[in-house]
Amino acid sequence: MSAEKFKQSLSLFDGTMIVAGSMIGSGIFIVSADMTRSVGSSGWLIALWIITGLMTVFAAVTYGELSSMFPKAGGQYVYLKEAYNPFTGFLYGWSFFSVIQTGTIAAVGVAFSKFAGYFIPALTLADENIIFQAGWFKLYPAQLVSIALIIFLTYVNTRGVKEGKVIQSVFTVVKLFSLFGLMLFGFLLAAKADIWNNNWSNAFDFKFTEAVKDETGNQIGWSLFKEPSSIFLAIGLISSAMVGSVFSSVAWENVTFIAGEIKNPKKNVGLSLFLGTLIVIIIYVLTNVMYTAVLPLTPAASAGAAAYATEVSDPNIAFAVQDRVATAASTNIFGTYGTAIIAIMIMISTFGCNNGLVLTGARVFYTMAQDKLFLPQAAGLNKNAVPAWGLWAQCIWASLLCLSGKYGLLLDYVVFITLIFYILTILAVFRLRKTRPDAERPYKAFGYPFIPIVYILMAGTMALGLLFYKPTTSLFGLVIVAIGIPIYYVFMSRNKAVE
Repeated sequence: MSAEKFKQSLSLFDGTMIVAGSMIGSGIFIVSADMTRSVGSSGWLIALWIITGLMTVFAAVTYGELSSMFPKAGGQYVYLKEAYNPFTGFLYGWSFFSVIQTGTIAAVGVAFSKFAGYFIPALTLADENIIFQAGWFKLYPAQLVSIALIIFLTYVNTRGVKEGKVIQSVFTVVKLFSLFGLMLFGFLLAAKADIWNNNWSNAFDFKFTEAVKDETGNQIGWSLFKEPSSIFLAIGLISSAMVGSVFSSVAWENVTFIAGEIKNPKKNVGLSLFLGTLIVIIIYVLTNVMYTAVLPLTPAASAGAAAYATEVSDPNIAFAVQDRVATAASTNIFGTYGTAIIAIMIMISTFGCNNGLVLTGARVFYTMAQDKLFLPQAAGLNKNAVPAWGLWAQCIWASLLCLSGKYGLLLDYVVFITLIFYILTILAVFRLRKTRPDAERPYKAFGYPFIPIVYILMAGTMALGLLFYKPTTSLFGLVIVAIGIPIYYVFMSRNKAVE
């Protein structure tokens, strides 16, 4: 026996927890190290997080109009299909299934296992822990644990949306309070005036870091240079530096995929987008401010040296061991217990994050299948009124990405195309206002047209910067999208044959 339609059982609070929980994974604990190495100053580090936050909130409040117009499962896929055509919607859905959602699930699952390795050393991704190897393929215990986590969360979510929302709400509340506690204790117990003053002196100098290499090309350190050689290089460097903060702030749109199961979706989806993104961005910015109060920016922050050592004994933001900035900060705050505390926080965070990703993603495949643009088995709901087949298909592909060992690289490939789809979706608001002026809009985009235009300019500038500074990964992202073109026509041919 199967259900015929979704059950509207999620409240505004549940939607907000899906937004916040899906956004916060492991990024906030790690990516500030690479960002600091790129920009070389506290002012620019915080500025990039604020810019990312503005982009995120601007996009979220604009998506609110689309969610009120199309309050059903599928979210962004539906918006693109309705504003443009099924082809555009399919290319998004294809990218979503092939890498964007499943690759993120795989990466977050592996992050959970990596930090569980603090308590179980066999889970570290070290060569001595290899279970099986054949050519380039290496199988680690951490990958198996990641897959087990994905399977478990998939099973729980096939039991019904209520089961999934309980995990989401509990784990999101715990990690929000944990991050708040980390910030509070950081400011109260570990903040030092000399560190703060050193980090914020000349904080907004336009300076970046570049790798210093020896004659053989091996990186031996870092050096500061005051100004990029051109405005294009500056934009490219800033865009590259923002990759970490942007990917720490995506997945907020996941709540739109599950709109068919939210009470009063015309109102609550948009509100949950705004509240969830606002809460997370405030926490992200304040957490990074705390980092600059607790840790030196670089090992040279107090000495004023021009070259940085790649390996240092003193904890700092730019060169924290394995980029674990939060661990370095927590050690300063809580002493020897700091590493264990952060490991537990990240395990909680990634567990809840992956639940949100698993919970929402399959709704896109369900809607695509209803439109005959995905495998037909995904078009049904089980007796618990959830798309179980789509959940298991998502689980299998994400698990294979875990085994591939390429999950991090795949995510890097899609930074560019993720921004492109965000821009296309924001442009959909303008297009629909022109093509469907009389359509019901229970909520209209806040600050229209100014805020949507500002977002498009910001995201477009970042996309161009990535294309200029990281052409290989950006163009490969477009290749992933292009692979979906012949697949779309296969579906269309099959649909015509059936007719």
